[in-house]
Order: sequence, then structure tokens, then C-alpha cells
Amino acid sequence: MLIIVLLISLLIYSVLVLYIGWSGWRWLAPRGGARKIFRYGYIAVLTVAASSFILGQFTENIIVAVIGAYWMAVFYLCLLIMPLAHITVLALRLTRLSHRGAEKAAGLAALFIIAALLAYGSFNAYSPVIREYEVRIAKPAPVETLRIAMASDMHFGVLSGRDHAARLVREINALRPDLVLFPGDLIDDDIGQFQSQGIAAILAGIESRYGVYASLGNHDRNYGSMQTLIGALEESGMDVLYDEAVVIGDAFTLVGRKDRRDRGRMDLETLMAGVDTGKPVILLEHQPYELDEALRLGVDLMVSGHTHRGQLFPGNLLTARMYENDWGHLEKEGFHSIVTSGYGFWGPPIRIGSRSEIALITVTFEP
Repeated sequence: MLIIVLLISLLIYSVLVLYIGWSGWRWLAPRGGARKIFRYGYIAVLTVAASSFILGQFTENIIVAVIGAYWMAVFYLCLLIMPLAHITVLALRLTRLSHRGAEKAAGLAALFIIAALLAYGSFNAYSPVIREYEVRIAKPAPVETLRIAMASDMHFGVLSGRDHAARLVREINALRPDLVLFPGDLIDDDIGQFQSQGIAAILAGIESRYGVYASLGNHDRNYGSMQTLIGALEESGMDVLYDEAVVIGDAFTLVGRKDRRDRGRMDLETLMAGVDTGKPVILLEHQPYELDEALRLGVDLMVSGHTHRGQLFPGNLLTARMYENDWGHLEKEGFHSIVTSGYGFWGPPIRIGSRSEIALITVTFEP
């Protein structure tokens, strides 16, 4: 069954690549002697780009991975824009433009729009903003306020590497947080790039009063044991809460859950059984589900990621329907859910309809 699914997927992918290639050729191919040279170069570039995505699933070659990632960005944008260009061609045929002139005009316009969206999406992916939230918790604490810097979905790997990690450290330290939280997807499916690029040493530069705490997400995976993965992450000085609760400074409790795809994860009621809900309780939950359950069990603030806010339009419209809170701040009966769109990205290194971000949460305790 798996082989059949893979073959069908490969067939669909091949048909879509042929559609993109055919459209681009009709719109952009020159006439005259340059046509033959253009054809060979065009076919070579398209073949290398399209095959790199498939080869990237079976090799760890960085060049192949980079080409494949950017091709997927171009592939997505072509599928978004090219049908509109075809419709435009049909409309232009009603004017005095020749058939060839209409195709050229639409093709050049499509190329310009795709290039512009690629640049815009890359800017959104690699230029994080600070989102600020204010939360009031009606429980006593030894401190009046708590400044929390929160980021998730860094997906540290080939394209979200050392520079992106160093930027994260600079941005967080500039906020002067009391506490730093990373609710999952710190790496991109394999710890190898995280280790080989020395990202743990970079993240060790984060400064905060109460330290750095993380939970794991669905992409925090490793070919070895989970403890090996956790150990590699903790080399950066962070504490990974893996279905664990810890009291910080006798002021509040942090609870970190395993990802919901982890078969060994505790249910929230069991995990909260020994937690003093008379103190403020902050929950790190990668995927923003079970908000009502967290409210019922005495959680005050739940921080999550996972959704990427869709990352690419129209994905943001889908996540808005899938989750009660897919991005931003939701308050209900004194319970607060804050979901970030993520600091990194998954797959294509672009964001359209969302932006890379770090959340600054200012918590005020009011007994």
C-alpha cells in the first residue's frame, strides 16, 4: 500500500512539474537561434531542481537539500500564480494583442510576481519581529511581573542554521527576559545539523533570570534514543521538560509535555496530579490542543507553536479553522493561550501570510 501511495504521489508531482515546465517554455522561450540553447539550459535547470527535492529525501547532501528547499518554494509559487496567468492569457485574447503577445505578457508578469513573492517570503522567514502580549494571572507570586521570551519551531537545520540561531540569541537578550521558553520543534527532524553547526554553543549565550526551558515537538526526532536528543539540546544550557513539572524560585510552576504524537505521553490530568495550582502554572504544549482541559486542570498560561500560522497562504486560512487558537492570544475564564507562528520554517524557506517572530509575554500576578 505504501509503495502504491508513493508511486501515485510521484506521478502527481511529475505531472505538475511538466505543467510548470510547459507553461514556462511557452511563455519565455525566445525565437531564432537562441531558442535551441535556451531549450537545453531550461530542461537541465528544471530537471536538476525538480529531482533535487526527491533526492533530498534520501541523502544528507547540503547542496541537494538547499536546491530542493528553494525549488519547493518556486514550485509552490508557480502552482499559485500560473493558473492565474493562464486565465489572464484567455482574457487578453479578447483584446488586440496577438496570441503570442498575450502569452509573453502573461509569462513575464507571472515571472515578476513569483520573483517578488520569493523575495518577500524570504524576508518574512529570515527577519523576525517581536510580538508583545500582556497577561494577568489572578494568583499570588513573590514577584509582581514576569517577562517571558518565547519562541518555537526554530527547525534548526541546513537553512535555519548558525546565523539564524545567533540572531535569536541577540533578539532574546535585547528583551532582557526573566524566563525563556521554547515549546517544541527546535530541530528539523535530525540532530545532526544542530550538532555539526555548533548551535548548542550559540544558544548557550542566552541570558535570563530563571533560565531556559523547552518542551519537544513533532519534528524533534533523532535516529538514536530520545535521551541522546535531549542531552544534545541541554548542552546549550536549556532544560528540556519531557512530561515533567518543575517549580521555579518558589514562585510558579512550569509544566512541559511530550508531543501529542509521542505514544508514551501522559494525559494532562496525570501530569498535573502533583502540581500545586495555588501557584501560577505555565504549560509548554507544542501543539495547541486541549485548551479546555488545561483550563479545567488549573493551568494559567499555555504557550504553543506548531501551526506556523499556515506559513504559506492560504495555509493561514486552514489553521484558523483547525485550531481554536492558531496564532496570537486567546483568553477564556482567566486561562491564557498564546500561540506563536514560529521563529523558523519547515520545508520552503519562505513565509507568505505569516512572519518569523519571537513573543514577549509580560505576566502580571494579581492575588
